[in-house]
Amino acid sequence: MAPSTAEVVICGAGIAGIATAYHLTRQGVTDVVLVDERPPLSLTSDKSTECYRNWWPGPGDAMVAAMNRSIDLLEELARDSGNVFRMNRRGYLFATADAARIPTFVRAAEEAAALGAGRARVHATASSDYRPAPADGFEDQPVGADVITEPALIRRHFPYLADDTAAVLHTRRCGWLSGQQLGMHMLERARDKGVRLLQGTVETIGTTGGRVTGVTVSGTTIATSRVVNAAGPFVARVGRMLGVELPVYCEQHAKIAFADTLGAMPREAPMLIWTDPVRLTWTDEERDALAASRPDLLEEIPTGAHGRPEGGGDSPIVLLLWTYHLDPVEPVFPMTFDPAYTELVIRGMARMVPAFARYADRLPRAVVDGGYYTKTRENRFLAGPLPVEGAYVCGALGGYGLMASNVAGELVAAHVTGRPLPPYAPAFMLARYDDPAYRARLPHWGDSGQL
Repeated sequence: MAPSTAEVVICGAGIAGIATAYHLTRQGVTDVVLVDERPPLSLTSDKSTECYRNWWPGPGDAMVAAMNRSIDLLEELARDSGNVFRMNRRGYLFATADAARIPTFVRAAEEAAALGAGRARVHATASSDYRPAPADGFEDQPVGADVITEPALIRRHFPYLADDTAAVLHTRRCGWLSGQQLGMHMLERARDKGVRLLQGTVETIGTTGGRVTGVTVSGTTIATSRVVNAAGPFVARVGRMLGVELPVYCEQHAKIAFADTLGAMPREAPMLIWTDPVRLTWTDEERDALAASRPDLLEEIPTGAHGRPEGGGDSPIVLLLWTYHLDPVEPVFPMTFDPAYTELVIRGMARMVPAFARYADRLPRAVVDGGYYTKTRENRFLAGPLPVEGAYVCGALGGYGLMASNVAGELVAAHVTGRPLPPYAPAFMLARYDDPAYRARLPHWGDSGQL
């Protein structure tokens, strides 16, 4: 039965909504109702690659500062729970076969250091003191980034990479975790404090005199003076219930998972990312067929494939991704995917890890799933008040919701309770778009941090 009142109603029980509920309870607000028509974490939050990083570009240090705080919170949760969500610190390994990109790698590491991501280290000799990452755990590990340009050092630590790999960039305060376990741990802690989970559809949000008065869920109205829009890919739709047009759009992203029975990717590997454009290799017969049906696959594809091992112990599963179309789309469920996606991702990944080419002639049985990245133009999330009194947003966590949900939820909770805000808070408020200088910067933003 739906409650008749609540201090706060949160629309959406994905990772953003759960994190907001959790952080509200940490700040003393326990009369919270979390509403979703689906089970928790089941729309897009469980489709993630489940990675995290403090490796983000500017302008300014707001994104790095926010992610450092979010990772602090993740580590705190890991320690308190006995690392129930298996957080590691393997890092992200960016690789290139283009020696001309080496100065770009070095410059990126130095710029990230200046923004607060940690020290940049360049390893140009075989005797360098590069410290590889352990497979498990996150404590007592270096931060910052290591740029390795010495071929012998690359081959020693990453012998599975393409022979022509010219440099790698290993970002260190990065890794992955079990998103489902993280989300359920926070949800359980929030429910222990009194948060109620309600299954139902948010139909309307009532306002009077510019103030929130209630939320109607599947025909029943919950009287409340505060509502948080954490509706994931439907955040714009819920915003319109308040008369607010949010500056967001959606992209479809997919991944494949399969048993790597040939052992193409070592189980101890970090997150692997190829940074060079890729032109797939086809036979003459395949090229002729594609020229008529999929000419786009004959062109150079600018984005690199990436992937990582999945699961602990003896798990053979790998996750691979390659997003070669980034057109804005309307979110539609159930989702459909390119029938050729599995083959294309494996072929793309084979450019970085040649052993994957052995799967091209006989494709493995793969599971394809994915979700929508809900993004702002500059790919910075929204966490703060809306221009309706009592209304807040926690959204536009475009593909990085698991890593950023804690800092976003903490920010929204601070806005709700009136607690002091950190210096990076204004960078994630909707009101940033009211600044003419900020709007003028948007067309020239540059790197959005999207992998």
